[in-house]
Amino acid sequence: MYKCGIDVGSTTVKLLILDDNGNVIYSIYKRHHSDVRAAVCEIIADAKKSLGDIKCWVTITGSGGLLLAQWIGVEFIQEVIADKCAVEALIPQTDVAIELGGEDAKIIYFDGSIEQRMNGTCAGGTGAFIDQMAVLLDTDASGLNELAKNCSIIYPIASRCGVFAKSDVQPLLNEGAKKEDVAASIFQSVVTQTISVLACGRPIRGNVAFITFE
Repeated sequence: MYKCGIDVGSTTVKLLILDDNGNVIYSIYKRHHSDVRAAVCEIIADAKKSLGDIKCWVTITGSGGLLLAQWIGVEFIQEVIADKCAVEALIPQTDVAIELGGEDAKIIYFDGSIEQRMNGTCAGGTGAFIDQMAVLLDTDASGLNELAKNCSIIYPIASRCGVFAKSDVQPLLNEGAKKEDVAASIFQSVVTQTISVLACGRPIRGNVAFITFE
């Protein structure tokens, strides 16, 4: 029997199917635009079209996955636990794992006793924040990444709130700051937000895994 995992995030849905040896035989990633049920039906239909009728053990995770799991009657795993299990299985040498989602962020310490923290009250420094900032630079998240490769200056930008960040970014652009520098500054603000809000002063050291799905 194949294993199928479905992740319902705040902005996207993902589906992955593994064979008996743990090899990926199918995967798909899709933005749901707030219509989760339709998006999940689409990715399942796409998987069936590609693989035909196969038997799968299905597990669902993600911030929007609980209701879906109840709807179709399958197992649900809380997303931080899913992250922990995946890291332990795939990259067991990890000391700290950081995951940025669409509207939340998580950090897991594996050194000694496992400690898990999740920022679910604000989307500052998450995928939604990056999307908002990318729009200001007339690009998307991937384009923001390409711009940042050629930066030379880092500007201070607030990352706790998209509104505050926009009030920092727009004047920089109006004053002629290079988009490359602004893009890198946006990513630096995400780093600052992660350290200050998630780590809360606890050192991030050793083998660090950075995970993002959005």
